[in-house]
Amino acid sequence: MPDLADGLVFYVVFLLSTSLHEGAHAWVAKLGGDLTAYHGGQVSLSPIPHIRREPIGMLVLPLVTAVISGWPFGFASAPYAADWAQRHPKRAALMALAGPGANFALVVVALVAIRAGTLAGLFHAPESIRFGHIVGTPAGGPWPALGFFLGALFSLNLLLGVFNLIPLPPLDGSGAMPLLLSDHASRKYQQWLWGNPGLTWLGIFVAWQLVDFVFSPVFFGSVNLLYPGVSYH
Repeated sequence: MPDLADGLVFYVVFLLSTSLHEGAHAWVAKLGGDLTAYHGGQVSLSPIPHIRREPIGMLVLPLVTAVISGWPFGFASAPYAADWAQRHPKRAALMALAGPGANFALVVVALVAIRAGTLAGLFHAPESIRFGHIVGTPAGGPWPALGFFLGALFSLNLLLGVFNLIPLPPLDGSGAMPLLLSDHASRKYQQWLWGNPGLTWLGIFVAWQLVDFVFSPVFFGSVNLLYPGVSYH
């Protein structure tokens, strides 16, 4: 039976993390000369404009899945101009990388906070590790709840960052490919992606099959870095 309280904490983390992810896409696009997402209000850390754009993916679906399964599944998007991406494929690639970059930044924030709590004696390495549950505490009061929140922030953002870097459409890793291609090849690549919308569903299906194999060693490797001298696998 999923823990409803844990699921709701995961949803709050999802909302915060996805808003930062999409806001980073929109901000880097604005810096690169595309104001599409800026005019849509997506250059924002507030979840409201992102919920307004994708109410099913940001509100309905993740809340339902958080209650049913104990952790949220959802989606969001930041619009951009295709003609801008064609004129500036490298800028569009940096826009794509900005979202996972924001997630990894939150991983670092959580890591620093957990390490600080560990050094202060408020947190410690738990006997066993599972997704979200990576912080033990000898203290009472608010510390167990804070430890779980930080563990959820660390785990979910690590997953979002790794998953979105898989180089399959429609994930951000696919959008970053122009960094490895010439401008001419990038435009051909973009046209191929945009001209085959069925690749979106195929890419999501294949990425879900791959993510367990990719994420597990990254997750346990990161936790082992979090607690030097303790080995989890």
